[in-house]
Amino acid sequence: MKNYWLHFIVLFFSISLVAQSVEEQNPPFNIKTISFVQNGRNVIPFFKLGDTFEIQFDDLYSDEADYYYTITHYNSDWSGPSNLSKAEYLKGMDNQRIITYQNSFNTLQLYSHYNQVFPNKFNQITKSGNYLLTVLNDESEVVFSRKFILYEEETRVGLIIRRSRDFETIDTKQNIELTINYGDKILQNPIQNIKVTLFQNGNWKTTISGIKPQYTLGSELIYRYNKETQFWGGNECYTIDNKIIRATNNTVYRVTSGDNIYNTYLYTNIPRKNSIYTYFPDINGNFFIQNANSNNPETEADYTWVYFSLDAQIALEKDLFVVGMFNNYALSEDSKMEYNAATKRYEKALLLKQGFTNFQYILADKSGKIDFKNAIDGNHFQTENNYTALIYYRGNNERYDRVIGIANTNSEEIKN
Repeated sequence: MKNYWLHFIVLFFSISLVAQSVEEQNPPFNIKTISFVQNGRNVIPFFKLGDTFEIQFDDLYSDEADYYYTITHYNSDWSGPSNLSKAEYLKGMDNQRIITYQNSFNTLQLYSHYNQVFPNKFNQITKSGNYLLTVLNDESEVVFSRKFILYEEETRVGLIIRRSRDFETIDTKQNIELTINYGDKILQNPIQNIKVTLFQNGNWKTTISGIKPQYTLGSELIYRYNKETQFWGGNECYTIDNKIIRATNNTVYRVTSGDNIYNTYLYTNIPRKNSIYTYFPDINGNFFIQNANSNNPETEADYTWVYFSLDAQIALEKDLFVVGMFNNYALSEDSKMEYNAATKRYEKALLLKQGFTNFQYILADKSGKIDFKNAIDGNHFQTENNYTALIYYRGNNERYDRVIGIANTNSEEIKN
């Protein structure tokens, strides 16, 4: 009987662990500016199967260390690796060393810039779906990991952004209406076998999934929910523009030279929760590395300590973080702000690569649950956000989730 209960407990915890969604691992301090790049620009990592893309990052130790990468295929809900063997989704071998790197040039902060292109001569991904790219050091220890998605275009997907129909959130939320048209494709039990994941500005931490179509119309699946597909509108992002690292502008009020590195002091931000919406163009949380005085920003853009500050008369009950795509929206100790009772401000210094960077302030409790309702900068239905819908499908006899469609739209022309 004792052995029976022991086996039961082991099985229970094994199932619990498998059911948990995989999380990306944040990098150590020396690894900065992790970026998926396509056509020379930092992008949200959704790529058409077979297209070329890159992963880039900097190592501040600048010692030309050896790094390796592995690629793992996952289920649609990230609950665990798919049932496919590596040979079934990868032509060639992974666990390859990243051999393309350059040292920084003419910068105060030395670093080694690494760049890995996919597909490459060593491997080519052959299946669509969810993937986890893991970068390891020469002792096979995980340095960081990042999610990315490869898709096929086998369905037509339509997206419409509307104001919330709920009176309580009509001014603060945005609602997505979705249609999937699979045409003459033969899909087995599409109502059950098709799954949808919705993204706002490519942020993995705010996705909506698990929604079922409300009804079908011929070969169309219709999703017209009132609450299940709503996102908080948020507000436009703040911006750092330090392409000219020694210059001040409407985002930077002071620049100093510290211990062999620049210090960039931003204007103190004021919470906008109780303010009316004001349109200010942003890039929806993204960032672009740029040095106005160089031709190759990948290795000639410098690093600077950026000093953030937010006005607050009293300390908040919840934790406050400064996030964006530049740090993968990580709610970590590295991005957590500290309250300064003397200045009555929340403050934080982060080491960032120069360019054009969006950021925002996020409230979260001790468990990491984000408080959207009481957002520091409020929520507005007018806020300009990018939305993406990814369509997954697994046939009755198939062993993995394909991504058979994608759609992108913007809330700039939101409908009532």
